[in-house]
Amino acid sequence: MHLNPYIGFKDNCAEALAFYEKVLGAKVLVTFKYGESPMAAQMPPESKDKIMHARFTVAGQIIMASDGMCNYEKPAGFHISINVEDPEEAERIYAALSENGEIRMKMEETFWAKRFAMFSDRFGTPWMINVSKPM
Repeated sequence: MHLNPYIGFKDNCAEALAFYEKVLGAKVLVTFKYGESPMAAQMPPESKDKIMHARFTVAGQIIMASDGMCNYEKPAGFHISINVEDPEEAERIYAALSENGEIRMKMEETFWAKRFAMFSDRFGTPWMINVSKPM
């Protein structure tokens, strides 16, 4: 069994994928556009280049994504947690991912972590970054 996050975007999935490639070193494995699907003829013209499904990896972990189209809902009730060992790498990722986003908890030391932050990126995807302290 594998559990994979599936991120919905509001018409900017391709932009988000390019951003995650740059910031997180993501590798896009496959994308299917609505205009390439069997239902292309039923789709409005403005949706033809929107992403129906994408699959990408970050550090070997599979994440999936799409432009939500008529079923888009703002993400709520979860975060994608990034755990790294290097505080400087955590700060780099935090600075890039949180730019123009919404910060819920700025990057700081906590009783469990050398560095920890909670925020949503500019696409609305909720993230946490954690650098654990030795137990």
